[in-house]
This record gives sequence, structure tokens and C-alpha cells, in this order.
Amino acid sequence: MTEKRLMGLDVGDKRIGIAVSDLLMLTAQGVESYTRSESEKKDIAYLCEVCKRYHVIKIICGMPKNMNGTLGPMAEKIQMFAEKLKKASGLEIEFEDERLTTVYAERLLLQADMSRQKRRKVIDKMAAVAILQGYMDRISSL
Repeated sequence: MTEKRLMGLDVGDKRIGIAVSDLLMLTAQGVESYTRSESEKKDIAYLCEVCKRYHVIKIICGMPKNMNGTLGPMAEKIQMFAEKLKKASGLEIEFEDERLTTVYAERLLLQADMSRQKRRKVIDKMAAVAILQGYMDRISSL
């Protein structure tokens, strides 16, 4: 069986949370909170390398929306970044509503009694897990 996975991204200005699905595409696992470089090209090249390493066939990118459903100020930046990543990777990219994923991740880490310093290091990865898991749960119920 050829390995095929989905990748979830929580794209921010400072960090990008990365998660991948299991081989059955049922559960999401956190990979890392990647600290962005000064070069967007380096960031995209790094993500392309991660896609190859995990045999990713589709990328699910969190889309920040306001609570009323309109696109937030970061949305345009993320759409432009995703377009460049799509071009570089050759992979399809879908957007998933990421409202409250960081809040959800923060709550989980607080329940785990994790220190603020440790939370800051993994919060983006956990948000990426929530984005990818939300996508997989949604498409499996269709």
C-alpha cells in the first residue's frame, strides 16, 4: 500500500503549525511548530520537503474567519501564501475554517497543566491538528 496522507497547516506570521493524517486519514497527528524564516521561499521549500517526507497528497490550510463568517485580515495573506505553496508543491490545497482552533488547542494544553512557555512552543502544532481533524471529520460525515 502506497503511503498517502493529508497535511494540515496553521499559518501564522511567526510560526506554521504542521500536522499530518494517519495512513487511513482518520486521525491527525502534530508534526511540529515550524518557526518561519526571513524568506517565504525557504518556508515554502521546507513545507514541500515535509510533504515529500510524509507522502502528502493534499494540504488543508486553516482559514481565519471572523466570528460572523467574514474573512479576517490575515485571510488574504494566507490565500497568497497557499497559492505559492500550491504552485511549488503541485498539490491541491483546501481551506478549512479555523475559528476557535487556537482556543481549543490552548484549552487542551491548559488541561494538561503545561507551562505558558511550553504552550507557546506547541500551540500552532495543536491548532494544525484541530484544523486537519475538523476537515477529516467533516468529509467523513458527508
